Amino acid sequence: MLTKRIVPCLDIKNGRTVKGVNFVDLRDAGDPVELAQIYAENGADELVFLDISATEEKRKTLADLVLHVAEKVNIPFTVGGGISSVEDVDILLQSGADKVSINSSAVKRPDLINELSAKFGSQCVVVAIDAKQVDGKWIVHLVGGKLPTKLNLFDWAKEVEKRGAGEILFTSMNNDGTKNGFANEALAKLSNELNIPIIASGGAGNMQHFADTFKEGKADAALAASVFHFKEIAIPELKSFLTEEGVLVRS
Repeated sequence: MLTKRIVPCLDIKNGRTVKGVNFVDLRDAGDPVELAQIYAENGADELVFLDISATEEKRKTLADLVLHVAEKVNIPFTVGGGISSVEDVDILLQSGADKVSINSSAVKRPDLINELSAKFGSQCVVVAIDAKQVDGKWIVHLVGGKLPTKLNLFDWAKEVEKRGAGEILFTSMNNDGTKNGFANEALAKLSNELNIPIIASGGAGNMQHFADTFKEGKADAALAASVFHFKEIAIPELKSFLTEEGVLVRS
């Protein structure tokens, strides 16, 4: 049995950590380097660092910030935002990232997944999928959730796996920032239909939500932001709770 992972997410805009609800109404949540260090010291299993405005503003992820974060943490660290080439990934991995997350660029040019997997190994390649339930169907959205596509979540996830992605980071836009729990039905379907790890994102509000997504959603990892940033949930207490709930986590 693999242990389940707790993953704080640092959404970065203009060098600061921000958090919103349903991808809008962003508010400041602190310095990303300081937060990353605190999470690493307090038992986070991994970190995800997303430059959420990089794709929208057509600029590259802040490699120097990645460098500063990587200097302060000793846990695996994923970086995303504005990545569209092998060269981009090379820079980020050399700056200290362990993995990269691609989203819009993968939809626009799916061969990028194959190229990155071939060059760096599938273990480095996380494909992030933002999806929203529209008329009962899960539709993939791009550019920070602003642009709907015609892609179905489950079809796209299967293609992503075939092309060499090592993990999928699925964010439910319906649940994001609501603190009403993760989209466990969709997560369970993804886990049943794919063989690569699924990271649950969007909706964490209390410790029970984490237990539910591991048990009902069959997620391999659970990502959250505001509940950690604003000290509503402490990672050591969360891990103790999950252990009591029978969920296997790293101590």
